[in-house]
Amino acid sequence: MTYPTDRKYTKEHEWITADGTIGITNHAQESLGDIVFVDLPKVGAEIVAGKPFGTVESVKAVSDLFAPVSGTLTGVNESLATAPEQVNKDAHASWIVKVKVKDPAELNALLSAADYEKFVSEEAGH
Repeated sequence: MTYPTDRKYTKEHEWITADGTIGITNHAQESLGDIVFVDLPKVGAEIVAGKPFGTVESVKAVSDLFAPVSGTLTGVNESLATAPEQVNKDAHASWIVKVKVKDPAELNALLSAADYEKFVSEEAGH
């Protein structure tokens, strides 16, 4: 799979765009299986890079969502409360939260699409 080049990626399988929109990668949703619940923080909450800010629950497991950057949440995708399967349908179009990034330099520490693809391939042992 090719990953969109308009965003950065984490080794915990989240993506973030330059405007602070965060979601999980296609690899993550494939690994999780059918997503049945997304537990999200409230708008205004502070998130810290590398720390959990919510969870995604699938039929297989519950996984933490890790913040790719630090900042203040400015939006939460409320539609996931009633239709969490949107993430399975198109993980790169289904955002989870939006954040006002505290330090844009944190984005530079994240993986490019090519680096993320390489990481996923190595993680899978290919």
